[in-house]
Parts: sequence; C-alpha cells; structure tokens
Amino acid sequence: MMLVGLCSVKGSPGVTTTAVALAARWPGVDSILIEADPAGGDLAARFGLSSTPGLVSLAAAARRSHDPALLAEHSQALPGELRVVLGPLGAERAGAALEVLGARGLGLLRAVATDPESVVLVDAGRVDPTSPVVPLLRGADALLVLTRPQAEDLSHAATLLTVIPTWSRHPGLVLVGPGYPRAEVERELGIPVVATLPHDPRGANVLCGRSGGRGPRRSALGHAAARLANQIHTLLDPQVGSDTDQKIRTMTLGTESSAEPDYSPAATPAGLPAQRAPGIATGDTAIPGITTARHSSVGNGAVHR
Repeated sequence: MMLVGLCSVKGSPGVTTTAVALAARWPGVDSILIEADPAGGDLAARFGLSSTPGLVSLAAAARRSHDPALLAEHSQALPGELRVVLGPLGAERAGAALEVLGARGLGLLRAVATDPESVVLVDAGRVDPTSPVVPLLRGADALLVLTRPQAEDLSHAATLLTVIPTWSRHPGLVLVGPGYPRAEVERELGIPVVATLPHDPRGANVLCGRSGGRGPRRSALGHAAARLANQIHTLLDPQVGSDTDQKIRTMTLGTESSAEPDYSPAATPAGLPAQRAPGIATGDTAIPGITTARHSSVGNGAVHR
C-alpha cells in the first residue's frame, strides 16, 4: 500500500517510540516496521529480544533476492504481534546493513509496500544528507520529520528543510510535546505540520517495553498516533476515492487544517522570546539557510517528485 519514513534532525524527539505507535495503530492493513536508525537499534534491548533475525540478516538476504517475503522472514514480533525488523546494536553494523539495503533493498521494500494489504514504516532515526538510510527515505510515499517545537530544535530542523522535500514527494513535520504553536511553525519554516503529539511519558513507557502505563489503544500518545495513521492512510491510499490526489496536494502544501488537535499551548512557552525563536527572524527571511513559506519551493505550490 505505502512506504512511510520517520526521522529527526537533532535531539531525541521519540522517532522509534512514535514509529511503534503508528505501526500498532495503523488502520485496516498489516504493518511492518523497519528499525533503520544508522546509530543502531533500541527495540531488541527494550523488549529483551535478539537482534537476529533483523536488519543485518535482511541485508545479507537482499544481496541474493528481492522476494517480498524476505521482510516478514527477517522480522520478529513485539507484544501485540507487531512485526519489526530489528536494528543491530551499534552504528558500524547498522551502517553496513543500510549501505547494502540502500543499494539493493529499496525494490524489496517497494514490492511489499505496493501490496494493498501492507504498510511499511521505516524508522530512520536521526538523519543528515550523508546518512546511509537516505536512499530508503527517497523511496517513501510520505516522510514524517519529528521535532520538538522549541527554538533550538526548530533551528536545527530548518537546516535540512531545503533538502528533505527532495527525499519524498510528501514531507511533513510532526511536533512532539509543548512549544511553539503549529501555525507559527508552518508559517516560519514553510513546510506543513501534519500532526502534533502529546508529551505522554506513561504511554511511551509501554511502547518502550516498560510497564506502568497505558497501552497504545488507551494512552494519549496512542490515540494521537491513531489519528495520524488514519490521516496518512486516507491521504495516500489510492483506493480511498477520486479526490485523493487533491488531498495529497493539500497535505504537501499545508493549506488545509488537520482535524488533529494541537497539543501545543497557545501562549509562547516560558523561557522563550515572545516574538520568534532564536534564528527565526521577522520579515521576509526566516531561519538562516532557508526562506519563508511564501518564497520556498515547499510553500509556493511546488510539489517535489
């Protein structure tokens, strides 16, 4: 059905936790999550699993075959029967596996993603233009860039906003936790905010393999992830109706408000300047290195393909 990437630029906004929540709450089809963080995987340690089979064994198999069944064969089940291709511990092994999959594995992922009964989510962790996971993100139908809506995080995210839209036709920001309101972030950075996620430590605990919180069907984080999954599913699934292309375009241009509630407080967060975050200037120039939404290729009506 589709291939969806998740990544961040700086910090730890919870890419892996969000990816697990999305995969657990994806509507109507089988989901499979690939833990493709170049820094190495966390889920095996979180849930007490071996990292084999996983990303390394999948990369070895992809050298010999593009059989779509390989993805399931090299996955393991998390609680709730969520299928995950686990990343190895350590950047060296993860990077080597991603180099192989970047060169040989995209066709395999696309073959699985085009199955109308499947969705593939790629947890790419923290990325930059030289990251070995970028070739997999270039094949994504949608790319969700997670960031906390705080000054320093947004300034770092802005450094890649001229590049990220060339990786996927449909990029969008996901704001995690409290901070600047989504409308201001969209206006200054020139890329749509497709969702906001709450700061929900207890809900995140369960998704991290720890007890003491509500599962993804009951937690605030799980409910928000379900809304985001339904939104992307509706916008990108070619079976939903003849108006899908217009909805995709609307999402890409950021001209339609989402039904997703904004968890960011209306007021400027304490400790931040009242007008703009540092590095975000008033007038026609926004964060250094990019232009405002009304001048950028994302905000002026261009759809990257």
